[in-house]
Amino acid sequence: MPGPSNTLLIEGTFEELADELSRYLDDVRKKDGDTNSAIQTEIAQLLEQNQKDEVLKKLVTGSAALNSAPEKEIIAAYNLLVHLVRQSPNPNIFLPKICHNLSQPITSSKSNGPGLALSVLTTIFNILPQENDVRYHVFLAILRVVRSSNSFELLRSQLKSLDTWIAQWETDEEDQRKLYLSIADVADEAGEAEQSYLYLLRALRTIPSDEASSADARALSLRALKAALAHPTHFDFQDLTSLDSIQALRKTDPIFFELLEIFTAQTLDDYNDFKDEHGEDFITSTAALSDAQLTRKIRLLTLASLAASSSARSIPYAHITHALQIPSEDVEIWVIDTIRAGLVEGKLSQLNQVFLVHRCSYRVFGEKQWVEVQGRLDTWRASLEGVLGVVRGERERMVREREREVREVEGKANGGFGGGNTMGRGRREIDVGALVD
Repeated sequence: MPGPSNTLLIEGTFEELADELSRYLDDVRKKDGDTNSAIQTEIAQLLEQNQKDEVLKKLVTGSAALNSAPEKEIIAAYNLLVHLVRQSPNPNIFLPKICHNLSQPITSSKSNGPGLALSVLTTIFNILPQENDVRYHVFLAILRVVRSSNSFELLRSQLKSLDTWIAQWETDEEDQRKLYLSIADVADEAGEAEQSYLYLLRALRTIPSDEASSADARALSLRALKAALAHPTHFDFQDLTSLDSIQALRKTDPIFFELLEIFTAQTLDDYNDFKDEHGEDFITSTAALSDAQLTRKIRLLTLASLAASSSARSIPYAHITHALQIPSEDVEIWVIDTIRAGLVEGKLSQLNQVFLVHRCSYRVFGEKQWVEVQGRLDTWRASLEGVLGVVRGERERMVREREREVREVEGKANGGFGGGNTMGRGRREIDVGALVD
């Protein structure tokens, strides 16, 4: 995979190496049944005329044969071709074709073919200057190979550098979208639903506002919407509803948009009403989603909404049973699942048959939620004022108590000090008398 830049070191003149590679290509093609292959003869004349770019065109066009070369020779042969191409004043016109060939199956080694292709593609990527936009096409070829070999793990660590590369290549929004979609496809086929959705979302964000209602934007928006609904641990849909292309579905696909709104802010009752109105077939056939999965998700979200709207921060089991439409004996299971989903935090009280809410996630945060927050802040303020009043009263009591104790001590001290003075004066009088004598 892409890493630090490196260099190909191959000895020989351009003419010598081109002749060597052309002979090799002829041999491979003849073994594949093309007995009329004459690349070496064709480039010999071009070399005499010093037409290097024409020589390279012949070599690159014939390089597709390298995919059927012996496994041990593939990397060396491709590296030689890349070395020759780099000697052209216009190497960028040849590299995309080489990348295309490498993204095709290597027939001589079905098991190790993807690894061989990735090795050569990585070499090409790393020998190119960082700002060279041909790296973009090389990376797309790498993605195709990773996708065909289902080796997403090889790609995961490299995605950390993606934003830097995109900035270096100065790619436009359309090329960025193509790249993000390619990564989303690779992740999806590898079962990486979270990563796939992340790059779908990034692709959506590249769509300009004036193209939000286009056919491509609609198709991508529906794909992202379905992915978000189907993902078992995705519960926050604000990242979708804030996008212009998703809002455009309100007109083009109102039923899908209605379904999204239910999972954004509504409850199980609303989801059941939706199915009654549009039929469960819309979920399972038209949308190609699982009703069981969606029902589970909306139950978890319904409990989160119930917790958020509870001013007492205490929800009786009976309320949960009614809201989630479940048997009373299943309440604790659903509460635990909602806690595991990260939607709420709290404690179950089996004795009192209530769920004590410590923290909850707001599914949407609008005027209603601000009013709730204000109410809770007022309650906390009143509580704090009560606490401060108690503290202030206790402090004043302690001050008064200390002042009283000080006065008592001073009173006792003053009484003792007077008696001591009299005795002292008596002693002084006696002493003075003795001195007189």
